[in-house]
Amino acid sequence: MMILKLNTAYAAGLAVGLLFAMPATAAECIAPADPGGGWDFTCREVGRLLSAEGLVDGNVQVTNMPGGVGAVAFANVASKRANDPELLVATSTVGVTQIAQGKYPAGVETMRWLAMLGADVGVIAVDDDSPYQSLDDLMGAMKGDPASVVTAGSTGAGGWDHIRLMMLAQAAGIEDIGSIRWVQFDGGGPAVTQMMGGQVGVVSTDLGEIKGFVESGDIRVLAVLSDEPISAFPDLPTAKSQGYDVTGYNWRGFYTGGGVSDEDYAAWVDRLQKLYNSEGWQETAKASGLEPIWRGGEEFSAYVAEQNEQMAEISRQIGVIQ
Repeated sequence: MMILKLNTAYAAGLAVGLLFAMPATAAECIAPADPGGGWDFTCREVGRLLSAEGLVDGNVQVTNMPGGVGAVAFANVASKRANDPELLVATSTVGVTQIAQGKYPAGVETMRWLAMLGADVGVIAVDDDSPYQSLDDLMGAMKGDPASVVTAGSTGAGGWDHIRLMMLAQAAGIEDIGSIRWVQFDGGGPAVTQMMGGQVGVVSTDLGEIKGFVESGDIRVLAVLSDEPISAFPDLPTAKSQGYDVTGYNWRGFYTGGGVSDEDYAAWVDRLQKLYNSEGWQETAKASGLEPIWRGGEEFSAYVAEQNEQMAEISRQIGVIQ
């Protein structure tokens, strides 16, 4: 009987050891937008690579949950899935900007911020048949009459796409930036489609969201809002190279529910860092116009809190919030 008990105990211990050695199971990533946008790309590519690198067991389920520029997904996680240890939610500078302006049901402290794996770069684009051949052409027209050009992006007035354009307008010396006409679409792709149809004249969005349109030549990128040319599209001109000292990075990352344990939180941060360091992610990021950048765990949480304060201040400066 004693041997049986020892063998049973050994088997139980071995089973526990194997359980903790196993990668996450039944992982799910919520993309808070329709298919085809930046958040959808983040979920699908990271999910694919998590499976390919053996960092999760099986495939990562991607759930599209559009609405409120991420607010619907945020509310759903906060109220129903705060303790789910197998859940990732894609987010970015856009989401934090919305939180900073009070457009989400709660603040950044509601969630646990896991990591950012790269940054998308803002672009200012027009249709290939547009009369605006350069950034100077566009800014000159808007300076003469701020309401003369209908502009658009994937966020509402005061969202990150809009803020980037307002920063550029300020750099151009446009005083009445409140008169600039802005239309919101649910993603950079739909905004470009409407621009090609003549409904709007200019799109401010992320390069990663409209990469296919750039490659096809259907649109003209007047400026990328980065310090240096983008590795995937080195010929696209930066705003800085044209005399406008404006950058507009949109990082890509993830949060999980605020009730997730320290152990499960740390495990996700570790998996995401391993994925970031993989050749697969480095190649995928660069091919999609993302610049690979890592911040994870508490460092990332502190970064999000700081950016939340910065976005609130910028929003006050342009009159979006008081």
